[in-house]
Amino acid sequence: MRGSVQGGVLRFRGLPFAQPPVGSLRFRPPQPEEPWAGVREACEAAAAAPQLAAVTPLVDLVGGGPRSSEDSLALNVWTPSLEGRRPVMVWIHGGAFVMGAGSSPMYSGRALVQRGNVVVVTLNYRLGALGFLPLASLRPDLDFATNLGLRDQLAALAWVRDNIAAFGGDPGNVTIFGESAGAMSVGTLLGCPGAAGLFHKAIAQSGAAHNCSSPARAAQVAQTFLEELGIPVEAAERLRNVGVPALLAAQARASMRLGVAHGTLPWQPWVDGDLLPEPPLRAVAAGLSRGVPLFIGTNRDEWKLFLLTDRKARRMDAATLRRRLGYVLPGCDAAGRAYADDAFEAYRDAGRTPVERWSAFQTDRIFVHPAACLAAAQRAHQPATFRYRFDWAPLFVGGWVGACHGIELPLVFGSWRRPLLRPIFFGGDPRRLARTLQEAWTHFASTGRPEAWSTGSFPALEAERTTLMVLGSHCHRATVAGNARDHFWSRVEGDVLSDFRCERRSRQAPRQLTSEIGKNVPR
Repeated sequence: MRGSVQGGVLRFRGLPFAQPPVGSLRFRPPQPEEPWAGVREACEAAAAAPQLAAVTPLVDLVGGGPRSSEDSLALNVWTPSLEGRRPVMVWIHGGAFVMGAGSSPMYSGRALVQRGNVVVVTLNYRLGALGFLPLASLRPDLDFATNLGLRDQLAALAWVRDNIAAFGGDPGNVTIFGESAGAMSVGTLLGCPGAAGLFHKAIAQSGAAHNCSSPARAAQVAQTFLEELGIPVEAAERLRNVGVPALLAAQARASMRLGVAHGTLPWQPWVDGDLLPEPPLRAVAAGLSRGVPLFIGTNRDEWKLFLLTDRKARRMDAATLRRRLGYVLPGCDAAGRAYADDAFEAYRDAGRTPVERWSAFQTDRIFVHPAACLAAAQRAHQPATFRYRFDWAPLFVGGWVGACHGIELPLVFGSWRRPLLRPIFFGGDPRRLARTLQEAWTHFASTGRPEAWSTGSFPALEAERTTLMVLGSHCHRATVAGNARDHFWSRVEGDVLSDFRCERRSRQAPRQLTSEIGKNVPR
């Protein structure tokens, strides 16, 4: 393959790790790419997996861009040299399992390669219904493979194992890392028996192992999707011939019916009894990935990103906050105490206004507590378990977004200077923090311990208390736990944040909380 050189870093783009999943291969496991004769050009990224068009140019930067195709199962490699054996970092992109691409300009591996002398790989995987349609939950006899997006990630990791030495990488020292749905993928892979040996360390940014549907929830998703296409389950084979635009439109309408506004994701991995024989968190707790050091963290103000499209929240009063809490929480515990009432009290000190308290609640529910659960499950078997909290907030939108979901990505990848991203960081100088993150991430990939010049070694998670590194303008160690919010989540964990949490609610999300995803999709 013929790549290119950029800033002294070798770059190979659009390397296929599987055949295009089209025609008879749609909804089937990834098949090995056919060999080719001669030299193959590797200077252009592959198309993104099919997805709805981005809403804004900024989303387009982290999303798949204007070009998408089912022929998208490819990866990209950045390396300092084709000689030697370096740690390998494999990036799994986020995007709620319905958008994104490993080829996004946001995820250029150049800065990490230069900072840490590592090899960086970014990959695509099938998204939405094409990647996570749980049809087997309705008809196990049909020839529709389960968890295809996850199988694509495994196929890419197998490609890395078999080929990365030719790019100067060490197949025996592979770190998977991802953010949001990518971090949820990391958590799921930690609990996936078929992933054993394909990676040796894991970094999860704003995601854990909770986003995995039960068979009952999966059946609901599959049935809703088929209804939107007007296809009965006994005629499901017709799905192989439905055009991509129609599939995406039905996917969006099904998502609206199933509810996406509060952080639940219809299109995500599910416990299929095959690739995932049990909930990933349960497998991790049983020691499935006991040999894998884990570095996991969240951002202080995760949910503030999603408030940007939630106009009603800005006028939220106490009564509205109570209603929202009642919508996302089950009714009462065994003692008859209402969870929503307890949450309302626990988050009284989380902000001056109801919207601030709602943001803090959602940050904890969707991100912080799942991360704590995964860290504790892994720490029981692996002492090299580390947590961080990202606190740095740009002045963007008057500082209102805070340290929101995904804001650390341009610093980890060094892409914050790009024209579309630079205005977000205007008025601040994140260079030192970006260096700290890049050093910590690459040092962890090399040694299994995060460490940076400005912070020293990060504290390992302790059995008796929660220790973490706070990453911000002034990085420091902190011990957190024991407040009213922690006690609340510890008490309701079994009902609210179980591995099958999506099964607890089936009614449609309130109209005023509709996500931007799927707007203006024709019927």
